[in-house]
Amino acid sequence: MKRVGIVGLLQESNTFLTETTRRSHFEMDLLLRGEGIRETMAGAPHEVGGFFAGLAEAAEEVEAVPLFLARALPYGRIDQADFERLVEELLEAVAAAGPLDGILAAPHGATVAYGHDDADGWWLGRLRDLVGPDVPIIASLDPHANLSPAMVAATDAIVAYRSNPHLDQRETGQRAALLMIETLAGRVRPTQAAAYPPMAINIRSQNTSESPMRELYEALGALADRPGVVSHSVILGFPYADVPEMGSAVLVVTEGDATLARELAEAMGEEMWQQRRRFEPVQTSVEDAIGLALARPSRPVVLLDMGDNVGGGSPGDSNAIAREWLRSGDGTSAFVCLHDPVAVVAAEEAGAGRTIEGAIGDPAAPLSGPWRVRSLHEGVFHESQARHGGFSVFDQGRTAVLETPGGSLVAMVTTRRMAPFSLAQMTAFGLDPAVFTAIIAKGVIAPMAAYAPVATGGFVHVDSPGVTRADMTKLVHEKRRKPLFPFEFEPQ
Repeated sequence: MKRVGIVGLLQESNTFLTETTRRSHFEMDLLLRGEGIRETMAGAPHEVGGFFAGLAEAAEEVEAVPLFLARALPYGRIDQADFERLVEELLEAVAAAGPLDGILAAPHGATVAYGHDDADGWWLGRLRDLVGPDVPIIASLDPHANLSPAMVAATDAIVAYRSNPHLDQRETGQRAALLMIETLAGRVRPTQAAAYPPMAINIRSQNTSESPMRELYEALGALADRPGVVSHSVILGFPYADVPEMGSAVLVVTEGDATLARELAEAMGEEMWQQRRRFEPVQTSVEDAIGLALARPSRPVVLLDMGDNVGGGSPGDSNAIAREWLRSGDGTSAFVCLHDPVAVVAAEEAGAGRTIEGAIGDPAAPLSGPWRVRSLHEGVFHESQARHGGFSVFDQGRTAVLETPGGSLVAMVTTRRMAPFSLAQMTAFGLDPAVFTAIIAKGVIAPMAAYAPVATGGFVHVDSPGVTRADMTKLVHEKRRKPLFPFEFEPQ
């Protein structure tokens, strides 16, 4: 029986935050070993769930050996000591597992730790050193990766999700597992190559079901539709990590043909480069976005708060859109979720039905009260559908739902940051999305899968301020490669 180890270490790191990701952030999300991984993840809409499902499809007997899995919600760089200890625990689990015939690995691709700008390349390289050159390592990857040569060199094959919002994470894990089965059976000898066109794709343009990204995927898929091609991946990039690898890329896996892999990767990179200007969108200000929402005949309208994108690591406490709504929203009702543990404590001390004074949200630019406490909750909710991030269970900590006296703003304040990946973030706490004129969702593309069923007024992307603002050229990158479109209009 072939034995395939399963490991994962995932976090999307925003280097423009001063806050640090610590081990405790992984403990709050996922930090699992051994059979606990199977128990928690085998049925999950996550690539690790796909690993289990794919290996189970093998005609030959293949044993899935879960070893180590750590994941934290996007936030700042990881503390160096904490990160290195997590990697040592991963490697210790692999070393203690006995002989392994292959490893399925789940890095994120945009992880940054202090001392390790290319954190994923570093830990995959350590894994390669441990198991040696003959044990195949096949990895899944979030397309919001900053792909590095070190990641490519450390693995036999990398397969990235094909959708954004990420609805195919489990399917991606299955594809990786099936490729592992074929590799172990000797039917495939995966060989891969990557290309790095000097460009970064604006995050506003990264919806794979919409133009212009849909056309890019179609064009690259047509180029890769060749005999001998096992897999191809489009790497969109993560502009909120200021690292030398920041930017977009493409990757091709072939059946033992290094020349074909390299030639196709270069051709696909050139096609991406030729389309570069299509990915520079027209931005919509906060004021204009609210005007658009009020003018639409169908409601609610989902206002996507791109500058405070929790899925990109932001603090989740910006009041920029909510404040403008209170000023110009014509008294109609909007909803916003804010990370504010202090406000939760104040609401709990007052009790449901009571009114509290004080400010909520960003301490540097808070929203003043009074606020009526509508309800109090433990903050755990569940999602039954495949949604961005592959989460099934969410825990945003103790939660309070507040509202202004006139009801023009309903604010959910939470003890823990939580990205708007599930509509249950509202419905599980007694909130009906249909009653709001606008829903402020702190994300860019990821919330669209969750809110599409209720967004009868559509979505408006808002160029709000913050560490995840849509216009990446307004962020000061010190380490990125140069020249890089759109920072330098044309490379020299």
